Order: sequence, then structure tokens, then C-alpha cells
Amino acid sequence: RAAVTAPQVPAGQSKPVTAPYDTTADAHKAVDTAFARAKAEHKTVLIDFGGNWCPDCRILAGVMANPALAPWIEQHFVVVKVDVGRYDRNMDLEAKYGGAAKGVPAVIAVTPEGKILNPDDTRALADARSMSDQAVADKLAGWAPG
Repeated sequence: RAAVTAPQVPAGQSKPVTAPYDTTADAHKAVDTAFARAKAEHKTVLIDFGGNWCPDCRILAGVMANPALAPWIEQHFVVVKVDVGRYDRNMDLEAKYGGAAKGVPAVIAVTPEGKILNPDDTRALADARSMSDQAVADKLAGWAPG
């Protein structure tokens, strides 16, 4: 894996997203679709476990939607958001990939073949409110396919 450089993300442009997680989505189907797309496009899957009640989840969603970062994310990743409710939804997916039971947001970077790239770092973005947009981008760059 070659190193990938994150884009420069100006501070102060990101706004929290009110409800980034679709509470009615079929998360299993969404994850399966993300893996199929990642395989076809040679990208890493980012499984974002969280809940709409979580301030850090909403802030992270806003950073990832930032126009300075979103196209770069799209170039390197297939992002799938999985709603865990109040830790009472889609926890079987959490058990498979790990991370969310310890708190959200938990972002799991996975190769199209199913190898978890950040098994010890799934909560790296959990304190999004205290991270700069650039710090989020730089962390994502470490998981991007080279």
C-alpha cells in the first residue's frame, strides 16, 4: 500500500449534519452493495457506525461532506453509514466488523476482500468535535488504497 496524501481542508467550513444515518435503511444490503462497488472500483470500504443522537457522528458527517474533502473521499472510498440506534440496531454487523460497541462514531476501513485495515483504530474519529477537519482527512488518508 502506497501512502496517499489527504487534500488540504480549510478550517471552519464544515457544518454538522442533522441526521446522517438512515434509520430505515437495510444496513446489511447497504454493506453488501458497498463491498461490491468497492471491489469493482478498487476502493476501500468505510463502514461508519453511528446514531443520529450522537454529536460526534453528526460533526464527522459534516466534515466528510465538506466540499474540500468529499470528492477525495469519493475517489478513494465507498462509504456506508450504519445506524446502530441506541446500540439496539445492526449490532450483528458491529459484531462482524467491531468497534461500535465501544462507542460511536466507529469507522471501520475494510478492503473489498474483507480485511479490516484499522482493527486497533476503529474509534480514531470518535472525538470528531475536538479534531480539525484536516486531522480527519489525514486519518482517512492512512486508510486509503494506495
